[in-house]
Amino acid sequence: MTNAPRILVWNENVHETSGDAGVIRHYPHGIHEVIAAGLRGVLGDAADIRTATLQQPEHGLTEDVLAQTDVLLWWGHVAHDQVSDEVVDRVHAHVLGGMGIIVLHSGHYSKIFRRLMGSSCSLKWRSDGERELVWTIAPRHPIAEGVPHPIVIPEQEMYGEFFDIPVPEETVFLSTFAGGEVFRSGVTYTRGYGRVFYFSPGDQEFPVYHHPDVVRVLANGVRWAMATHERRPLPADYHAPGWFDRVD
Repeated sequence: MTNAPRILVWNENVHETSGDAGVIRHYPHGIHEVIAAGLRGVLGDAADIRTATLQQPEHGLTEDVLAQTDVLLWWGHVAHDQVSDEVVDRVHAHVLGGMGIIVLHSGHYSKIFRRLMGSSCSLKWRSDGERELVWTIAPRHPIAEGVPHPIVIPEQEMYGEFFDIPVPEETVFLSTFAGGEVFRSGVTYTRGYGRVFYFSPGDQEFPVYHHPDVVRVLANGVRWAMATHERRPLPADYHAPGWFDRVD
């Protein structure tokens, strides 16, 4: 692991390339480029921030790329089924070996997040462009550092409970919506040697990833999710029960 974060922002990049005028207005070069630019603004030039998309060979997630990634940010929506199982297996192995992953918005239905959670990850939703308030309920958590209470997002897709995920190790943020719904919008887990952060604000129809407070959360999430040790390579039988209890 290097001291400077090595970050990969992954985006399926389907809405932006299919002529969706509403999405292109906010993200003309892709959601991934806006997120990457925001992270560069907070983390500085020392951070190594790259992007990858679904359309690239192996979805831009080759073994070499993942080996050189400390934290992977994942945005997906309409093309979850187009992500190859082989790539999902590869990402999963790297998370268990110590790579951090931040899953964004509708990435809750991605193959990798459902694999990591072991549940359907289903939720309630309504896209009326209403106000979201993101309340910090774990103010001492590093991901909440410097974040206002609440973050005010003027327009956003509503996500609501029940959210079918395992009980989080920590719930950092809880969102409320104009319709009265609540949602666990920022939750953390550990899987193997890797850290997992799910953060829900960020629908493609709204300029949420231009919001400076949302960018601050993502930057804090990167710092938190970075491995604090050398990455651990996993053998072919890493799925075997008790592997993480072995002493090499």
